[in-house]
Parts: sequence; C-alpha cells; structure tokens
Amino acid sequence: MARRKTAIAVPEEILEEVDRAARERGESRSGFISRVLRLTVRARRDAEVTRRLNALFADQSLLEEQRREANELTTLGIDWSSERW
Repeated sequence: MARRKTAIAVPEEILEEVDRAARERGESRSGFISRVLRLTVRARRDAEVTRRLNALFADQSLLEEQRREANELTTLGIDWSSERW
C-alpha cells in the first residue's frame, strides 16, 4: 500500500497518550494512528450502511410486501429447516 506523509497538529497530551497506546501494542506511532484511522473510516462506512438498512426496513410498504411473501412461502409447506445460513 502506498504511503504518503502528512503533518498534523495534535495536542501534546493526546500525542503522549497515542505514544503510550502504541508502545503497549508494540506499534510505531505512525502504524497506530494509521490503524485507528482505518478503523474509524470503516466504522463510519458501516454506520452509514446500517442507517440505510434501517431506513429501508422502516418502509411500511416493504414490510407488508415481506409479510405477504413470507405468508406465501409458508402456505407452500416447504421445509426449510435443513437449509444452512
């Protein structure tokens, strides 16, 4: 993965905590900050996916459609118990 240097201003007490946490994990400061940033970006993306799914499933018309389809499948009498998810 290509790396690019950047300069940021961080309060001294935060930087001391970052250094302490990085040492405890056996990581460099740069590695620790990169990992934390990666996790933060992923969490933000996951939160957006969750928000969109919640909005989708809050749609009353979709809920009714899913209920109708589930009822139709139930009336077919298909045994789904052997299916693995």
